[in-house]
Amino acid sequence: MTRNHLEKRTLSISLLTITGLFAAMITLMTAYICHIPYGSNGGYIHFGDTLIYLAAALLPRPYALTAAAIGGGLADLLTAPMWAPATIIIKMLIVLPFTSKTPKLLNAHNLVAPLISLMISATGYYLAEGLLFGSFIAPIASLSGSAIQSGGSAVLFLLSASALDRMHFKNKLWHF
Repeated sequence: MTRNHLEKRTLSISLLTITGLFAAMITLMTAYICHIPYGSNGGYIHFGDTLIYLAAALLPRPYALTAAAIGGGLADLLTAPMWAPATIIIKMLIVLPFTSKTPKLLNAHNLVAPLISLMISATGYYLAEGLLFGSFIAPIASLSGSAIQSGGSAVLFLLSASALDRMHFKNKLWHF
């Protein structure tokens, strides 16, 4: 095996491992850690999206999409299974506004991304709830819970990413 082949293989294994770890952490943070039910629709406030945002700023897009879909989907299968199909799609969509192509987690792009993700998430769950329950009037009440959940995750992302950037985490992770 050539050195280049070994380096590519090591990077692939590292990416898959980190993706799996993020999926597991997203599942746990969403389903069990700081899991606060709200409303009668089965929704809950959690900080799993913080980890989705971090994965999106750290991993190449296909890996971040995978971690978000698996982590969010598993969390819903464990807590509110009817939401799992919508969650898988929505969690993948909230990855899209982020970039991992810069040396830092926080950059101009990723400072705005949580706000865009909040709008995607709130809209996605509004539409999903309307389809699930047959009314697009009742889900309006759930928008505030979606905003609180996504907003809290955005604040935690900004704080976490800032701390990790001060540690040069991204550089240390990818230059082993």
